[in-house]
Amino acid sequence: MKLYYMPASCSLSPHIVINELGLDVTLLKVDHGRHTIEDGGDYYDINPLGYVPVLELDNGTRLREGPVIVQYLADLRPELGLAPPNGTMERYRLQEWLNFLATEIHKGFIPLLYARLAGKYVETATPKLEKRYAWIDEQLAGRDFLMGDTFTVADAYLFALTGWGQADWLKSYYKADIHFDRLDNLRAWYGRMRERDSVRKALREEGLE
Repeated sequence: MKLYYMPASCSLSPHIVINELGLDVTLLKVDHGRHTIEDGGDYYDINPLGYVPVLELDNGTRLREGPVIVQYLADLRPELGLAPPNGTMERYRLQEWLNFLATEIHKGFIPLLYARLAGKYVETATPKLEKRYAWIDEQLAGRDFLMGDTFTVADAYLFALTGWGQADWLKSYYKADIHFDRLDNLRAWYGRMRERDSVRKALREEGLE
C-alpha cells in the first residue's frame, strides 16, 4: 500500500495508525504548493481534489478522507482494537468522534489557518473552536484516551489536528492563533500521545521532531 501525505497535515493521523498496526506502507510526500509527488508526478492524477491523505491499496484502489482511511486500516488488524467491531454501539461512538473531529475541529481550523483570507470571520471561528476544545478537555477528564482506557484511531486524528494550535506544552506546526494552555486534561492526553512509539516514529518520518 501507499500513503500520500503532507508533513504535519491531517495525513499524520493515518500515518500514526499505520505505525500502530505495524503495516508495510510506502510513504509518498506531496508538495503542498506545487501539488507534485516527491517522484515528480502530478498529485492531481492521484486525487483530483488535490488534498491528502490518499491510501492506495495493493490492487490500485484508492481511498480518500482520513476518517474512512483510519477505519479501513484498523479493520485490517481488528485484534489490536484500534476500532471497535462493526455493528457495535462502541463503533458508532468512534464514528461519532471521527465525524465531530472532521466537521467541528478540522474544518473549524480552516479560517484560522487562512486568517488573512478569512478576514473578520476569524472573530467568529476562533471562540467557536475554543469552545469545542474546552468540551474535548472535559471529555478527557478521568480518561487516558477519547474513548476511555484504550487508544483508538480517533486519538490519532485529534493529535494531528491539535498540533496546528499553540500551547507551551506542544510544538506547533502551523501556529494557528488558538491557545490550549489552560486545558489540563488535553495537555495530559497530548503527553501520553507523544510517548507512543507510533507517534514518535511518524513525527520522525515526516521530519517533524
